[in-house]
Amino acid sequence: MAHTVSSQIGYLVPLKQNSEEEDTSIPKLPLSRGPNTIGRHNIPVPDKRLSRNHLTLTASPDSAPSVNLTVQGTNPVVVKSGGKRKKLSPGDKACIRSGDIIELIPGHHFYKYVLAAHGSQKRASNEGKQVTENERFSRKKIRGESGNDVTPSGVSKVKGKGNGVEDNEEAIRDFRIPDDKLPSTFRLLRVKELPPWANTSCVSITDVIQGDILVAILSNYMVDIDWLMSACPALAKVPHVMVVHGEGDGTLEHMKRKKPANWILHKPPLPISFGTHHSKAMLLVYPRGVRIIVHTANLIYVDWNNKSQGLWMQDFPWKDENNPTERSGFENDLVDYLNALKWPEFSAQLPPIGNFLINPAFFKKFDYSTSMVRLIASVPGYHTGANLKKWGHVKLHTVLQECTFDKEFKNSPLVYQFSSLGSLDEKWMAEFTTSMSSGFSEGKMPLGLGEPLMIWPTVEDVRCSLELVTSGCVELLAKFSNRWAMDNPDFGASHLYICTSCIKRFTLVQGYAAGNAIPSPLKNVEKNFLKKYWAKWRATHTGRSRAMPHIKTFTRYSGQNLAWFLLTSANLSKAAWGALQKNNSQLMIRSYELGVLFLPSAKKTPGSRFSCTKVGSPSKLQDCGSSLHPEVSKTKLVTLRWKGTTEESSQVIPLPVPYELPPPQYTSEDVPWSWDRRYSKKDVYGQVWPRPAL
Repeated sequence: MAHTVSSQIGYLVPLKQNSEEEDTSIPKLPLSRGPNTIGRHNIPVPDKRLSRNHLTLTASPDSAPSVNLTVQGTNPVVVKSGGKRKKLSPGDKACIRSGDIIELIPGHHFYKYVLAAHGSQKRASNEGKQVTENERFSRKKIRGESGNDVTPSGVSKVKGKGNGVEDNEEAIRDFRIPDDKLPSTFRLLRVKELPPWANTSCVSITDVIQGDILVAILSNYMVDIDWLMSACPALAKVPHVMVVHGEGDGTLEHMKRKKPANWILHKPPLPISFGTHHSKAMLLVYPRGVRIIVHTANLIYVDWNNKSQGLWMQDFPWKDENNPTERSGFENDLVDYLNALKWPEFSAQLPPIGNFLINPAFFKKFDYSTSMVRLIASVPGYHTGANLKKWGHVKLHTVLQECTFDKEFKNSPLVYQFSSLGSLDEKWMAEFTTSMSSGFSEGKMPLGLGEPLMIWPTVEDVRCSLELVTSGCVELLAKFSNRWAMDNPDFGASHLYICTSCIKRFTLVQGYAAGNAIPSPLKNVEKNFLKKYWAKWRATHTGRSRAMPHIKTFTRYSGQNLAWFLLTSANLSKAAWGALQKNNSQLMIRSYELGVLFLPSAKKTPGSRFSCTKVGSPSKLQDCGSSLHPEVSKTKLVTLRWKGTTEESSQVIPLPVPYELPPPQYTSEDVPWSWDRRYSKKDVYGQVWPRPAL
């Protein structure tokens, strides 16, 4: 049996000044094997004497339970050990043990080194050799070199343990997915300033927008065109670009002035007041095919660099006109949604393919037969008849009704995780939960209602969070402006604006500023009937506990197994999901939304290594069956913290769910974040909320 050893070896626990009492207002710093950099990027105090790389703490299996400290900054550090204080100058080194206290600046910023429970001296001495071997094995897994205890899809397997929870608090380290299985899962976006392990297999915008793009359709709510052009210079070379957006008049005028001449701007019609175009997607056409991306980030700097976000992507080839395939559910979903956007069609010369009109029907020319997801979209309107089942939560209900799930999911719980909350009532919550609970187990028995929890940051989470603001514009940060309040009266007004001219002067700070992108007012958050639903944002295993969520996800789970999982732009609101009217014969939706639904598959599907950009990849789907991964009859969706075994005929698909399951519920001490409340307790940057006017 293979043993798993956590790479976390301990913590730096903040202490109150001249005391050994823990300062709970400041988060603990986890320490992993290897070098740990301590400095301004992770010490939440506004002290310029702290260097960005103030000191390093280096631990190895052979040195546990002690770690080696090296002073890297320009100011001295003090180590208190055995009642004696020793001053270390820049460049000095020392060995510290569990219980020793570090003064980052002499007499200031006290931290105690505490060994993790699994890293005791006894274990280190008795199992030192085993730890060393496992550490070497872990590194192999990170490089993708191990094959015995990791499934082809990248999830660790430990025989005989059952479906328990992974001990490793840094589970995302081992999230390595073969290229042909990437379309079956999603990835998180990279977050600046997080340690490298927390960004394993994560993506940036340049990982997505690349290659010889002929046509780009960029769909989003907020678009900072200055940042977008600087972040993706490849877009300047794309012959045809259309931006489908939700921007208001002020920003739209700026976009018109700054956009390249060949770009088309389109704001879809909003037939019902207070709606928005909120979908976040990209359609990139290449000589070899089309790349479809569905994600959760606005096209602005902070969303692609500092928030917890998710992204799904798959490349599809052109259809073989001599061997037509049936339209898949994915193709129907996509074309129906594109038709609703009503963009102005345009002509595009696509060498060496020919001249085409770029309209929704154009996207029927690609072969989507290998798609392993379904699209769940919302479009504004009053939907009746056949259209009732095409959109919003009724669409999700309809797709789930067609699925058979394992019996372990009967009456299993639900999770709603989102970044803004509409004005809800108990009747609509019951309606929504009914749709989320649909589906059958074996024998066509309904799964039954699940008990939902709503993951939402507490005030303390936001107070201690990571965020970026400009050094010159502290009230800036997110572009949720009065326009958002006008479009979304249920959410309340934002007092903050983005300053694109200052984008190059961003510096890392933390605290209440992050709450500006979690826009829900007190009147929505503090409704009494919601109290039983609140659960905490805890994301230790992905390193994102302090990177506030802009990702939106909905799921049904049992332990670390997932019945289904939805990554979407839709927040928890009637505007996004729709509300049934007229005795459930009509669905009213205000906004455009788009998400991808991951389902367990019970059909044989070939591996899909087709790529629009990778040289040497097959150009047709019939050529890309994977010899490394045989066809399977069933897939199983799991979190990164899953430990277990699976049948030989099944394949495990890991999804990087960023938060813990089950999510810890609020205690009596926890207060849900609302952005229009006053907070006098200073955040980790020394600020109160709202920020004083400049």
